Amino acid sequence: MEIICLEDKAFYALVEQVVDRLREKNGHEKNKWISDEQAMLLLNIKSKTTLQKLRDEGKIRFSQPQKKIILYDRESINSYLEQNAKNTF
Repeated sequence: MEIICLEDKAFYALVEQVVDRLREKNGHEKNKWISDEQAMLLLNIKSKTTLQKLRDEGKIRFSQPQKKIILYDRESINSYLEQNAKNTF
């Protein structure tokens, strides 16, 4: 049963990526605030613990509009990835 859930999450994450790309091509802006699943996909991580560590260390921005809802700033995730990018030789 758990494998199906992971496959479903991967499928929906892929659909969200496709929608984002279509929005970009058509001039629509991406959402500034994204869910934890989307953030984990952008960061290529599988653990919510790792996501929480990045949040706790102040490496990525987040907003908590309600107690159990945490949204992540897409721009700060992209900045974090750029800061940790290595130049080619």
